[in-house]
Amino acid sequence: MFRRTALAALATVAALTMAGCGDDSPAASSSPSSSSSSSSSTPAVSGTIAVFAAASLTGTFTQLGKDFEAANPGTKVTFNFAGSSALAKQINEGAPADVFASAAPKNMDDVKDKGTPTNFVSNTLEIAVPKGNPGKITGLKDFADKSKKIALCAVQVPCGAAADKVFKATGITPQPDSLEQDVKAALTKVGLGEVDAALVYKTDVLSAKDKVEGIEFPEASKAVNEYPIATLTKAPNAAGAQAFVDYVLSDKGKAVLSTAGFSAP
Repeated sequence: MFRRTALAALATVAALTMAGCGDDSPAASSSPSSSSSSSSSTPAVSGTIAVFAAASLTGTFTQLGKDFEAANPGTKVTFNFAGSSALAKQINEGAPADVFASAAPKNMDDVKDKGTPTNFVSNTLEIAVPKGNPGKITGLKDFADKSKKIALCAVQVPCGAAADKVFKATGITPQPDSLEQDVKAALTKVGLGEVDAALVYKTDVLSAKDKVEGIEFPEASKAVNEYPIATLTKAPNAAGAQAFVDYVLSDKGKAVLSTAGFSAP
């Protein structure tokens, strides 16, 4: 009787031991699966990234686009440079864009389908004159002289809004001969000698230093433009959009922007 009881107990222990071994097997097999899941990473950024950017960002963003592509093989950054107000209108009308970089918060605010904007640089107005300053421009007061040929940005675009703010703050009534739809158009007129002066950004003067000269004026501090950048909620390439914004905000992006004359926001 005792022998039968002992044998039964041994059989029970053996069964439990086998069950324990069986339990180890699924755990072991689930481990690779778990490891594989944790090691999986976000797919590499690829495809075309459409960036709509203010005209004053043309030089720097073109460079940043090339640097981004080199750092992310398989990507292509395309740009649409224009006045910020025109770009905001295009986006609201359904133009396929992934990223919007505006020269002023107001135009960013006008865009309906955007992510959270980040101010990434600031810019200051400067008087641009042709090489040699043939119009003998000395300061902001010359913009009220009807004998001078003057170009300004239209008030709807950031450089024009900033200029308008400065003129109102100083009590100067400008006498422009032309109102341009973006800052590059105003700068081009100076470079070609079609006008004696224009109000553009400091960065634009630096970018065209072989054709124009810059005259700083103290009143410029009354209208410093901050530039916001954001991904768009309906971006065709959302991952690429975020990656490009992150690159602009990185130390490498900041270095390129600083070299071009932009200041911290």
